[in-house]
Parts: sequence; structure tokens; C-alpha cells
Amino acid sequence: MSAHAASDCVLDDCSDRQASPQTREYRYNPRRGGAAPAGDFDFYVLALSWSPSFCAGGGAERSRNQCAPGANPGFVVHGLWPQYFQGYPSNCGGNGFLPFSVLNGLNGLYPDQGLARHEWRQHGVCSGKNPAGYFADVRAAREAVTIPPTLRAPGEERSTSPLDVQRAFIEANPRLRPGMMAVTCRRGVLQEARICFSKDLRDFVACPQVARAGCRSQSIDVPAGR
Repeated sequence: MSAHAASDCVLDDCSDRQASPQTREYRYNPRRGGAAPAGDFDFYVLALSWSPSFCAGGGAERSRNQCAPGANPGFVVHGLWPQYFQGYPSNCGGNGFLPFSVLNGLNGLYPDQGLARHEWRQHGVCSGKNPAGYFADVRAAREAVTIPPTLRAPGEERSTSPLDVQRAFIEANPRLRPGMMAVTCRRGVLQEARICFSKDLRDFVACPQVARAGCRSQSIDVPAGR
């Protein structure tokens, strides 16, 4: 491998550059419109947002409880997204209504009920499950991930690298490997950790397209909680 190719890798051993043996062509291309069949996807992406970044970027006006002084929640669930090895399902149709009985039973799984409603309409209907089944999957995925101790809600802002954030997650989750997650950033600030799960949520899976879309900054800021 040439030095240029190696430098283009996100991860240490370039596993993010390796094609998944299960990769197949788009079954649905969102750019072409139409509807994707619900339940037809390859794996899940659990997106965990760094709450202090959201709050510092204007989120405090949209989610007062999440961003209240002293809340300092660290990583919070953004969503659980059905995904293809190339692309993602969208416009799946189905009933976008989220019953109050399900919403009321989430018990803090999401930082905001409005976000839970949005995630059901945007992604949950593509899972092929009913609301109760989908949100049970969200909870199972979240509980399967151990947040690294250094990222559980630091009391002061610091700088790190996306690769070090990935290494911290891998160290805290022994079955997680390079190429199974991505760290995203915006304008040099930590945004999310995105972790790939098998469709049955029994294990983490390689997801080259997700890994390649991670942050490529050498250094990122990690805002502290309020």
C-alpha cells in the first residue's frame, strides 16, 4: 500500500477501507425518490450525540431540559437508523404516528420527546417493526454500548482527536473493532459517535461506508457540560 493510500485511511489498520463481504448494490436509491420497503435493510447505526456540543450550538433554545444548567448528560441517543451497506432506506411509508403510551414509556431514552417522534417518522417506520418493538431495539442498542469513562460528561472543555475517541470506545467495548464505528464533527467540534450493529443487535458489525464518513480533523474540541 502506498503512503498516500495509507494516509487516506481513517483507522489505524485501514479496516475502514475494506469492502464488506456482504456489500451489495443499492436496493433503493433515495436520490431517485419512491418508497423503500420497510424492514429491508442490512444493519443498524446507533447515533450518540455529544449533548454539550448540541447545547452550545443553539440547541438550548430547542431543548431546555436537556441543556439546563447542571444537566450535563454527555452522550445521548440521537437515533437508531436502518442502513444498507451502501446507502440507507428512506420514504418507507407506514404510520408515522407515535402512540402516547409508547412515548411515555421511553423513560429518558431520548433527551427530548420531540426527537423521539421525529426519529420514529424518519427512521423507525423503515425498521418494519411497530413503535414498541422499534424503541425496544433502541434501548437494547444503547444498553449494549459502554460509554468510555473519560467521555461520560467531562467538567471542562478539552481537545482530543477523533481517533482517540474511537480508541476509547473500543477499549470500553471489547467486541467493538476498528471499522465498526465513526466519530463525526462539525467545525472542529465533536458531534456524534456512530456505532454499527447487526440487524438483530447481537453484535457490532463492520460498516466501511459509515466509517469512511467520520471526522478527519486532527484535533477536535469536546465542550463541557453546562
